[in-house]
Amino acid sequence: MKATVGIAIVLFSLVVLPATAQELPTFTDVTQEAGIRVKHSYGDFDLSNIVEGTGAGAMFFDYNNDGTLDLYFPNGCWLQDVSDNRGRRLRGNLANSLYRNNGDGTFTDVTKEAGVGDQGSGFGCSSADFDNDGDLDLHVLNYGPNVFYRNNGDGIFTDISRESGLADPRWSLAAPWFDYDDDGDLDVYVANYLEYDSGKFRSFYAAAGYPGPLSYSGQADALYRNNGDGTFTDVAKEASILQPNGRAMSAAVADLNNDGRLDIYVPNDGMENYFFRNLGGGRFANEGLEMGLAFGEGGQGVSSMGPAVGDVDGDGWLDVYVPDMGYGCLLMNREKYFEDKTAASNLAVVCGQYTGWGGVLFDYDNDGHLDVFVANGNAHHEYSEEDVLMRNDGKGNFIDVADKSGPYFRKKYVGRGATFGDYDNDGDLDLLVVNLNDSPRLLRNDGGNRNHWLMIDLRLANGKSLAYGPRVTVKTGALVQIQDAIPVRGYLSQADPRCHFGLGQATSADVVEIDWRDKTTTVLKDVRADQILKVVQPSKSDSKEL
Repeated sequence: MKATVGIAIVLFSLVVLPATAQELPTFTDVTQEAGIRVKHSYGDFDLSNIVEGTGAGAMFFDYNNDGTLDLYFPNGCWLQDVSDNRGRRLRGNLANSLYRNNGDGTFTDVTKEAGVGDQGSGFGCSSADFDNDGDLDLHVLNYGPNVFYRNNGDGIFTDISRESGLADPRWSLAAPWFDYDDDGDLDVYVANYLEYDSGKFRSFYAAAGYPGPLSYSGQADALYRNNGDGTFTDVAKEASILQPNGRAMSAAVADLNNDGRLDIYVPNDGMENYFFRNLGGGRFANEGLEMGLAFGEGGQGVSSMGPAVGDVDGDGWLDVYVPDMGYGCLLMNREKYFEDKTAASNLAVVCGQYTGWGGVLFDYDNDGHLDVFVANGNAHHEYSEEDVLMRNDGKGNFIDVADKSGPYFRKKYVGRGATFGDYDNDGDLDLLVVNLNDSPRLLRNDGGNRNHWLMIDLRLANGKSLAYGPRVTVKTGALVQIQDAIPVRGYLSQADPRCHFGLGQATSADVVEIDWRDKTTTVLKDVRADQILKVVQPSKSDSKEL
């Protein structure tokens, strides 16, 4: 029996005016004025292999609990079995970076004082409060042993990689956190890529730059169960998700079949993708082929990158968008299967000319419909490409609005990871794009808050720890929006962990419902727009309604 309860705390509010149809938001590159000086490097001077070309992602997360989003950037390094000898002078000079949000539009590099400047070859990152102590811990995915930092709560982190059991020695790219066994603590799925051979394989077309993923053996992913004592155990085999020859480019966790359990979707490079349906009891079944999630529209194994998950058509079922080296795949959830609507939605005609990597589904104009951003860049050469911004018209079509969205979109980059978050807490979603062997770009959303919005900050019953996994439903008139609170999305990156909803011209949401996945539900009515709303999970003994 579900208890209908809720605790809500207003943290931030803003009076805004509704947008007109002609006033589209624009994105402003504020990287320099924000004080972000980091530059990505793949640890060499010449792009010559698949390790160097894979690039990196980035993360929005509030590591110091001050209510503003901080930034983390993985970086590469010189590796003896990967890099050219001419790049040796980079050895020891590259490290990951942590930037603290100052709350005034600027950031400060606090990597050294926080102790998180890993000098391994970094690709992805994620954060989670694995020990439920109220602060976010940091997981770095490397070529080589991964690094796991425990947040001490005082601005400093401690490396607990080995003792925790998370120092996975394989080439890892992404790691979404979720409670797969419903025991109250967060577990983590680690997406591993392939076994690079130190450049031994040479049977490839030289003009292509270097061999592709099928030239190497795949690697199995891992599912690490949180033992509750600071250690983790890989239970991939017991959970029936062990696939020894996978080539995972990222992974996403979401309830894709609306059965109340969180599933795992894994795009692989050059081969079938995996959809692990959660059967309950700690077990999964791979049903990617049956559900239409394994291949692209033509049945081919495409170079799938990072999956973005969201309800594109507002039907109450989560859809999936996956960029790739061709047209990408917009896979619409039809309850019993997924239908490829990439061409029908107008995404193919725009995205097909680019090489897509970091895909984002987000409501940048707060009209209640999810839009698409894609970071593009050549896969085997440092050839730059424009990024894509497609606006959802609410009728199943996407419209190219890049040329109306600021000078940034008239420039070209070798894009890789991309993610989103409201770093300035003004109610609209900003973008963070990572470029290969170049500076990242922080893009401030200017004008998205002309429409109304609502941000939901979910907390566990202790009132401190971020809640990962709940399903949030927001109803405003005929508009119904859903999100699963899992911030690892897209290519090698993690987004704002708060759930963001555009409300259009509505000044309040009729109903906000949170399914905590422990048989309790919070229902809030007539929720005022334009605020960051903190909602704390009720204890099961509570029974009152707000």
